Amino acid sequence: MNVPMLDLTEQYASLKQEINQTLEEIISGSRFILGSHVKQLEEDIATFSNVHYGIGVASGSDALHISLLACGIQPGDEVIVPSFTFFATAGAVARAGAIPVFVDIDPKTYNIDPEKVKEAITDKTAAIIPVHLYGQMADMDPIVELARKHHLAIIEDAAQAIGSAYKGKSPGELGTAACYSFFPTKNLGAYGDGGMIVTKDEEIAETAKIIRVHGSQPKYYHHILGLNSRLDELQAGVLNVKFRHLKRWNELRTEKAGIYTSLFTDYLKEGVVTPYVEAHNEHVFHQYTIRAERRNELQQFLKERGVSTMVYYPQPLHLQPVFHELGYQPGDLPEAERAAREALSLPMFPELTLEQQEYVVEQIASFYNK
Repeated sequence: MNVPMLDLTEQYASLKQEINQTLEEIISGSRFILGSHVKQLEEDIATFSNVHYGIGVASGSDALHISLLACGIQPGDEVIVPSFTFFATAGAVARAGAIPVFVDIDPKTYNIDPEKVKEAITDKTAAIIPVHLYGQMADMDPIVELARKHHLAIIEDAAQAIGSAYKGKSPGELGTAACYSFFPTKNLGAYGDGGMIVTKDEEIAETAKIIRVHGSQPKYYHHILGLNSRLDELQAGVLNVKFRHLKRWNELRTEKAGIYTSLFTDYLKEGVVTPYVEAHNEHVFHQYTIRAERRNELQQFLKERGVSTMVYYPQPLHLQPVFHELGYQPGDLPEAERAAREALSLPMFPELTLEQQEYVVEQIASFYNK
């Protein structure tokens, strides 16, 4: 059996008529930049996130960069980020001229450890970027408390966590701003790049809107240095169609995650640690990520048997060559480094079948039982 990591063909087939009709309407109307579809999506995602403002931008990476600029982050400022995440989190900090300060993670959730954040705060700290990794929000209460005490911005990297919740709160409700990605593989994915900033702060929202159009306000008058980063109208049209199904897709992901965990309980007693979900969290399972002994051997074994898997992320950010000058060494952040050695994400998408999941877990069990 072949089990893909992700299969978007069935999803498209179910929405094909509506998506094609929407794209035809946009092309016929010939309004391609910041039109009605972008406006509608901004309003809907903001409401969905329980905040007032949504700002559509070109990618999740740009959402982070623009949020930093809108929050007034200056060159030389320090911004605290987890080391175990996608590069864009720290890359946005560096592009803003600030200095990423890497901290370790909670080994159970893979999310940023608030105690390590506390230890990393200095007089130069200007912001914290908690990443809601794999679809589960970070422990926000202590982070919010630290931010208030030290007058820091909180920019939530919610690229993988649209629809998640922490104690009933959505991304953006507790932080200064939150950033979504609409990369095609995300729970709400476009047919290309796209992203959005959500915030309850009107000033940050207005500043972000100016930054995304070259810093122009009014048009052709530039008081700040901005970017060309706008959510494409065609992508917004696709996302508006798909957004109506997001809640159900997230429910199906949670259901599939429960099936995986139950199957592992039945088939395998050791070798694998299944995902941990905090009792107060709503996890949307962008990824179902296990810890696996002999991870690389297991991945190769599964590949030979038709099961696609992914390693997110094989090298933590503090050890990336591009950040060598910051002076981090192996062993500095042991939990991030251990996660990089052990984490393995299994096939996860709403259309995944029970037969496919059983096959995946049976193959993993056979690897360890051998």
